[in-house]
Amino acid sequence: MTGAPTQNRKPLRAPEGGSDPRAAGATPAIAQWFAAKAAHPDALIFFRMGDFFEMLFEDAEVASPALDIALSSRGEHQGEKVALCGVPAHAVDLYLARLIRQGHRVAICDQTETPEEQKRRKAPTIRREVTRLVTPGTVTEEALLEATRPAWLLALAPAGDALGAAWLDVTTGAFATEHLAVAELPALLARLEPAEILAPEDFARSPALLPLVDRVAHVVPPRDGTRRLAEAFAVATLDGFGSFSAEEVAAAAMAVDYVRLTQAGGLPRLSPPVPAGGHGVLQMDGATRRSLEILRSERGDPRHALLGAVDRTVTPAGARELAARLASPLAEAGPIAARHDAVGFLLAAGAVRDALRSTLKGTPDMSRALARLSVDRFAPRDLGAIRDGLARAEAMEATLDGAAGVPPVPSLVAAARDALRPADSPRAELLRALADPLPARLEDGGLVAAGYDGELDALRTLRDGARGAIAALQMDLAQAWGVASLKIRHHQQFGFLAEVPAAAGEKLLREGAKDGPQAPVHRQTMANAMRFTCTALADLDRRVAEAGELAGKRERVIAQHLRRLCLAAAPGIAAAATAMAELDVHAAAAELAADGRWCRPEMTDRADFAVVAARHPVVEAALARARGPAFVPNDCDLSPGRRLCLLTGPNMAGKSTFLRQNALLVILAQAGLFVPADTARLGLVDRLFSRVGAADDIAGGRSTFMVEMAETAAILNQATARSMVVLDEVGRGTATWDGLAIAWSVLEALHDRIRCRTIFATHFHELTALAGKLPELAPATMQVREWRGEVVFEHRVGPGAAEKSWGVHVARLAGVPRPVLTRAQEVLKALEARARGLDPLSDELPLFARPAPAVAEAAPSEHPALAALAELDTDSLSPREALEFLYRLKTLLGPVTGGRE
Repeated sequence: MTGAPTQNRKPLRAPEGGSDPRAAGATPAIAQWFAAKAAHPDALIFFRMGDFFEMLFEDAEVASPALDIALSSRGEHQGEKVALCGVPAHAVDLYLARLIRQGHRVAICDQTETPEEQKRRKAPTIRREVTRLVTPGTVTEEALLEATRPAWLLALAPAGDALGAAWLDVTTGAFATEHLAVAELPALLARLEPAEILAPEDFARSPALLPLVDRVAHVVPPRDGTRRLAEAFAVATLDGFGSFSAEEVAAAAMAVDYVRLTQAGGLPRLSPPVPAGGHGVLQMDGATRRSLEILRSERGDPRHALLGAVDRTVTPAGARELAARLASPLAEAGPIAARHDAVGFLLAAGAVRDALRSTLKGTPDMSRALARLSVDRFAPRDLGAIRDGLARAEAMEATLDGAAGVPPVPSLVAAARDALRPADSPRAELLRALADPLPARLEDGGLVAAGYDGELDALRTLRDGARGAIAALQMDLAQAWGVASLKIRHHQQFGFLAEVPAAAGEKLLREGAKDGPQAPVHRQTMANAMRFTCTALADLDRRVAEAGELAGKRERVIAQHLRRLCLAAAPGIAAAATAMAELDVHAAAAELAADGRWCRPEMTDRADFAVVAARHPVVEAALARARGPAFVPNDCDLSPGRRLCLLTGPNMAGKSTFLRQNALLVILAQAGLFVPADTARLGLVDRLFSRVGAADDIAGGRSTFMVEMAETAAILNQATARSMVVLDEVGRGTATWDGLAIAWSVLEALHDRIRCRTIFATHFHELTALAGKLPELAPATMQVREWRGEVVFEHRVGPGAAEKSWGVHVARLAGVPRPVLTRAQEVLKALEARARGLDPLSDELPLFARPAPAVAEAAPSEHPALAALAELDTDSLSPREALEFLYRLKTLLGPVTGGRE
């Protein structure tokens, strides 16, 4: 924002609130503040007073700690001091950014007239009105945005169990809708990570939105959504945009109306809404996204997430496009193959790739510059961004034209090349019109190059010539007044004044009045100098001011002309910006593949999954940064006949890494990137599930085990035969036998009913007995060897099952005190001795019978355990009754470990 009054913007009108009884007896300026607060009660009011934006009353008490600025007071209202804090108008964007990132909304109550206009109206105070509402989902200023992340505004319109969703980004114009079930909302929220959410007040209290309450604004869906949306895009019908449900239309209208409210009654440039925005993409719920750390790690750091490990883009727009692709991988073979073709072409054409990346480096963000131009809130650098961005686009087009031949240019690369030069490009006009360098603000002047506009050049000559006349007049006055050290200086209030030393000034005052245009008139006395004016100096001051003012007005007219040129060509400019971002991603993916052992995955429509020497991209990158040991690659085969891998092995051996690694291969491949492996054959996945790691939900009142079971239930209820599931230690959060029973039944359901590709890691070694019962279960283990009493983790996956977990050894590595470790080892040996000879998983009834020989030798006939066994009807037992009998038998046997007391 700039410090000048915004005289040409329509004031925002929000729904009227009730009158504030505190406004009684307020001064005219304070009354304006109360009016703004009544219209926007949930926003902080930035109230323009001169060169500052002030916050008053309760807003000051909120903003002071949020911005770390002093809280003071000024004057009184109704007998109490008025709390106050303020920020300079020229630096307002910096303070707005801090408030927006903390989730606050801000209403800008700006001065809408000049002091001169106020005087002509004879008004008691200058006119102020809310000219803009700044919210997390509607900001356009560069200082308020993250360069590499979109700022989605998500609108939700519920209707029973159904839900219409619409999301748009005012900084790029992207706009999409989706019709979904309310139960699918958490997955949508996880995919988009919206900056702001619009929802009816009652729906805002739904469980999915409660964790995001700070981002939710209460908005009622309009009743005439179709008409309002059609008017926004100047069409008679929405049929040309696609087929929308009534809920989608309502949500889209909500979003458009909200943006219009925040942007002073206007709309930024928006693309027509695209229906079914979530179709054709790989479905992942929030738990899966958190587990796999796709865009950021659990600590919120993108550098240690998948995005940070694979991002080789060189532009902010390219980084946003890559993040969008990783967040929403495709689920259709054709579009995935087209992306792989583009990456493969640029991998093979190294010279073309290098030239494109060299041109892209430093390319301005045309999409966001275009957004600021569309809302008439732009700086000179935004016009420069369009000029320079289009020049880079034409250079890229020339590079790709030179690459035509063998191999043929893939379809995506060819389409991007064709979009790089808009038919109505304003580049030539901008190149001729814009000065170099450009000023920081329009108000600073110097936007337009000399020679572009004759009228402006004439005004500048007059202005600059008057400045030369000031130097000549300074010499004349110095001679006429007899003061060689006289200097003409400009004063904010008095204009140009002649400044002389105090002694010379006293002499001029003693000599009395003189006649003529150069007669001195005293204006100001300072400690060491005096300031005078004269008729000649006042006339010159007026001419300079008029010439400067007229030149400024003419330059603003030219700026608006250039803005209109850019907006007239907006569709083509936006297409060129999108093409550059896509080429940046393709070239970055090729650069990534060229740096290491990355291969193009073979994508099939079958339920395949076979990778050779695959690696975890994030862990491998972290090891490379730390100059640690090389990452140990592993194969994985979940092809038909062995689609369920039961993985055992000790902690710290790499089970969780192996699980996440294979899930990330699916994301990378279906996002259109190559994968870190020697070879990879992957069948398309419709839904990806990852339940790795443990966490509770204190705010939601759910224990760690409850969260685990809820996530497991989601997998069992939503996974299909085309899905892929990675599960780590299901059942660990409860008693051993309960956990084992749950893990057993989940494993059977995945194998027998869902029949999806699965990696199931567990410490329940008893589950390996299922290898002979489930034909498509393939046991695997993390390789470990003992050497000189130490355990060496090889981080390799091999066939078979682990013999033990080495948990005590891991505890020692973690620094558990030696006495505790010694006692743990003793207890472990006792437990192992007690369990020796017991088989908790019998052939027919899991978790029950002791082997027959052990029972035969167990005890004399009079022992109560034998009596209980004799009375047992094993054929009629339910699994729960069998489990209860096991506990009863254990009680009857007491501390027996062999078979006799």
